[in-house]
Amino acid sequence: MLTQRIRDLFCQRILDLSSLLHAFPSQLQMKQFLLVLSLSVLLLSVFYNTNVSITIGKILQSSSLPVTSAISRIPMFKNTATAMSKALQHAKITPHRSAARGHGDHGWLNTYHSFSFADWHDPRFHSFGSLRVLNEDRVKPNSGFPTHPHRDFEIFSYIISGELTHRDSMLRKGAEGGQSDRFYRMHRGDVQFTTGGTGIAHSEFNEHNRDTVHFLQIWARPWRNGLTPRYHTRHFDDEAKRAGFVPILSPLKGGVDATAEQEKVAEPTIPDTIPIHADFVMGAGIIAPGTKFEWIVGAKTTEATKRKVYVHLPMTKAGKAKIKLDGRDETVLEEGDGAFVDLVAAGDRLTVESVGEAEAEVVVLDTA
Repeated sequence: MLTQRIRDLFCQRILDLSSLLHAFPSQLQMKQFLLVLSLSVLLLSVFYNTNVSITIGKILQSSSLPVTSAISRIPMFKNTATAMSKALQHAKITPHRSAARGHGDHGWLNTYHSFSFADWHDPRFHSFGSLRVLNEDRVKPNSGFPTHPHRDFEIFSYIISGELTHRDSMLRKGAEGGQSDRFYRMHRGDVQFTTGGTGIAHSEFNEHNRDTVHFLQIWARPWRNGLTPRYHTRHFDDEAKRAGFVPILSPLKGGVDATAEQEKVAEPTIPDTIPIHADFVMGAGIIAPGTKFEWIVGAKTTEATKRKVYVHLPMTKAGKAKIKLDGRDETVLEEGDGAFVDLVAAGDRLTVESVGEAEAEVVVLDTA
């Protein structure tokens, strides 16, 4: 126990010194510091019979990087250095507070708009990449959105609680014949997806007698207009979301030049997700207090060098859920808040930590 404590204190002191590296006026002084650091690490490794997998030369070659990056390559410092550094120092993260959202209480509908929608317009919040609409809606029992048209948007509903019934306008009520793309009674964990394409009309109604339905309605711009209208519905289990971010949507295989057969088969880039006609990935996770999840930007579906990620924390726990992005204190989000994560590329890793009293249900929208 004593030797472990000594080693931990030594590790912390090295990290404290590394934080001063930016003050060094020259590369020479920086390399001198790294040389001393390297010798100290080697001495400690001999004392504790620890296998060190990095040489002094390699550390010196890393001198153009933050010292914590070099330290993190040494096994004995890996966890400590990772905890002390930000994974996305190059990223710009801008919170979008719940109070800045549009809000309308229409009696039957209580709705919040993260982006300009309907009668609410804010030029600061119009779109983010291909993401155009993110509404957090609560619809009272026996009410909802009557039959209405859509065109040239990818539209999806993420059910948080309650029940929401989707009906195609061509399907007569009473003649449903069970769940289908044209009729679907959704519950928690279900996601219903619509390609508006050349034009489609449907209704979304809460036909439950007692319970309010709480859901997210999200719109994305497709990579081209004039698509064939389609529906998709899938269920995504809570237990899987408690283990890590679960992919919900991913781009249609074939991309913007998908053939008619690829459109018909509707195979997504990520298996067991819903295909979307956009360079767009959606994920969701349920993060326990004190736990961190990691989102890989692009979700391994793209090599795009420039991407954007929008993170949203729905209002589910009466204000008891909170998250922190990339370990930055200024990015703590409360329920209803979102955040714009910009200047990121495919393969970057965004950490999302639950720092509240209750588990946090987090939605990630990753777009070009």
